Amino acid sequence: MGTAIGIFVGITPTMPLHTVTIIGLTLIFRASTIAALIAATAISNPLTFVPQYYLAWKVGNALLPGRLSWERLQGLMRVITNNGFIDALKTISNLSGDALLVMLTGGLLLALPLAIASYFLSLRFFYKIREKRLKRHILH
Repeated sequence: MGTAIGIFVGITPTMPLHTVTIIGLTLIFRASTIAALIAATAISNPLTFVPQYYLAWKVGNALLPGRLSWERLQGLMRVITNNGFIDALKTISNLSGDALLVMLTGGLLLALPLAIASYFLSLRFFYKIREKRLKRHILH
């Protein structure tokens, strides 16, 4: 569950709030905060940041066309990557409701299927590890 939460939050375009959101959700769902933070860091890092925001914008703009220009989104990404946490929050709070709606809609639509897939893949992975440990313990 922690991995799925981390993937979900990591893909959403809420960069300055990822850690706070992850901690809150893992406490609510009683999931592993460490697993969520690791998964979010793996999926949302300086190498993936621009493509994620671009895809969120593309999907959101396809569903809600004309509400957020690419130029405006590029400016937002520059502020988030180059400035501190407070400046990023100020910039996001200054976006219009339409812009936030486009980005969040696109981000949530990208995040949900990947989070569901990561839940089942990580569940299977950890069941296999547990099974191997149990077999090894029985043999010794």
